[in-house]
Amino acid sequence: MKETLRYGLFLGTFAGTFVSVDEIVGALGGHRRTAKWRALLAGALAGPSMLLTGHKTQHTSLAIYILMRASVLASRCGIKSKRFGNICKPLTWSHGDIFLMCLSSSQILSAYILKQESLPPSYKSFLNKHGGKDVVILEGVKQIASGLPFTNLGLIEKYYKSAGIDIKLDPNMKVPCSIIHANQSCTGHGISFLLQAYARALPVYIPVYLVPALIVHRENLSNRPYTILGKSILGTARSSLFLSVYCTSAWLWTCLLFRIFKRCNIPMVAAGTFPTGMALAIEKKSRRMEISLYCFARAIESFFTCLDDVGYLPQSLKIKRIDIAVFSLSTAIIMHCYAQERDVFRSKYLNVLDWVFGVPPPPCETPRCKKDEIDTSEDF
Repeated sequence: MKETLRYGLFLGTFAGTFVSVDEIVGALGGHRRTAKWRALLAGALAGPSMLLTGHKTQHTSLAIYILMRASVLASRCGIKSKRFGNICKPLTWSHGDIFLMCLSSSQILSAYILKQESLPPSYKSFLNKHGGKDVVILEGVKQIASGLPFTNLGLIEKYYKSAGIDIKLDPNMKVPCSIIHANQSCTGHGISFLLQAYARALPVYIPVYLVPALIVHRENLSNRPYTILGKSILGTARSSLFLSVYCTSAWLWTCLLFRIFKRCNIPMVAAGTFPTGMALAIEKKSRRMEISLYCFARAIESFFTCLDDVGYLPQSLKIKRIDIAVFSLSTAIIMHCYAQERDVFRSKYLNVLDWVFGVPPPPCETPRCKKDEIDTSEDF
């Protein structure tokens, strides 16, 4: 209840601050004269309202994710621009979402194996569940990849023995395949792991698809029950397959590289987890960018945490509330696009923003609409 009240207060204050600043600047400087930059300023000034969720609560992951959303909107504006169109052309690559997922996977899954403390607690818990490996196994892989002497081989053998597997690990091993899957072959482990991973993934996606079907589409459910429920079941099966293949391929790719090069080190772990992101191709195209942006935000946070831990992060970047600064920058971009480039939003996001902020500004205030009016008058 406390969290609900805090976030409700934050959202109300953010919307109120934005609208107030927007109206005040428009009244003082003129709506047409300030149209190009008014929403940018109002969005930036409304950003610090995030402090209302708790002045001691860091929201780095959320801030980075919102920055990713703002970057997508900015890139769409750049693609349409005559000045920046050629520069932003690579962003139109149809498989850019999968490449972004591969980059994210390399950092996230490497951190999952080598430095879990760089990940948020809730996300670390999610990875530990769906990664399907006990912490003693991950520690063993971490030690061989980091070039450290083994300290827990006995614990790993004890763990497998409790599962009915009798194994004796070689302390001089070059690759950790026996640590990862004991006496199983890499291929056999991949098949069995995929089946187990799919069973773990189903409970994640059943509420994601079925709850909206029962709530959002409740009016159509009585008229088209088989169509709506069929799509929900298909979506659940497809997304569960994506997550299970993603987790399985992480172990398969790393095992393959370890076997080919007969060694295990940190670059090998990073390279082996990179192609894991290709599993995103299983997902529906409309969901791929959302997933890749979410993971990319987590990857960026983990990457800079790792840099900070080893002392490579400059002191100038260590701002106490960097999350507020990043969030304010992001909301400035988003609100500018909302006021000036509304067509770069997907309809569902635009509907939410219109609901939160009220009636959008008249179309004649935006530079594009004014240009269209001029072009139309010239044609006439």
